[in-house]
Amino acid sequence: MKRTTFTFVLLLTTFAAWAQNFQLHYDFGRKIYSDEQATRQTVTLTYEHFKADKLGSWYWFVDFDMYSDGIKGAYTEISREFTFANPSSSLSLAAHAEYNGGLTTFKDGGGTRFQNAALIGPALNGHNSDFSTTWSLQAMYKQYFKYQESSAYSSVQLTGVWSTSFASGRCTFSGFIDLWRGEKANGHGQLVMMTEPQLWYNFNEHFSLGTEIEISDNFIYPEIDTDKSFYVNPTIAVKYNF
Repeated sequence: MKRTTFTFVLLLTTFAAWAQNFQLHYDFGRKIYSDEQATRQTVTLTYEHFKADKLGSWYWFVDFDMYSDGIKGAYTEISREFTFANPSSSLSLAAHAEYNGGLTTFKDGGGTRFQNAALIGPALNGHNSDFSTTWSLQAMYKQYFKYQESSAYSSVQLTGVWSTSFASGRCTFSGFIDLWRGEKANGHGQLVMMTEPQLWYNFNEHFSLGTEIEISDNFIYPEIDTDKSFYVNPTIAVKYNF
């Protein structure tokens, strides 16, 4: 999956109170790690939606991972923010609530659900004078729910989100980084890191061409017996903004 924590909340990326886009990513991970990620998806289709209102904002996305013969699985993150303070004209404090969940299938048949999680905590959001640069910092309590042999457990997550445009708006550098406490199969805790920086060239207000680089540690479960935990999975992508 492209984003696994739900924490990808690009707030205030434009002056508009409503925005949505589709992204189509061709993933090179299976070619780079032909053994560890032999069944990784070839393509991911992402739908993102952001809407601001008088109380704060809604944000959600859905990732559809695909093989050549159809959809492999889907993952979603849905978040709501309630703004409760504005320390300055460029800063706001909000209460952030989020849900993460999804499912996947296997090439040889069968499937499974991801362990669902809910998150809640404060968010500090900021922007520069013309909104060409925006950012968000979130510190959240994270609750994983029981699923089959996986036990419910509590965690914490730190998230940073950014977006900045340059070259007269022709280029955009955006992304997120998540750090959270995960659990190994033996119940011992471990630090999990996921970041997905994106670089886009904007041909016009609707169409962009770019790349995303998924960098993770202790997140991917390799398909062979290995101690490797750190992976870098780049994509080439197109995006259409509505």
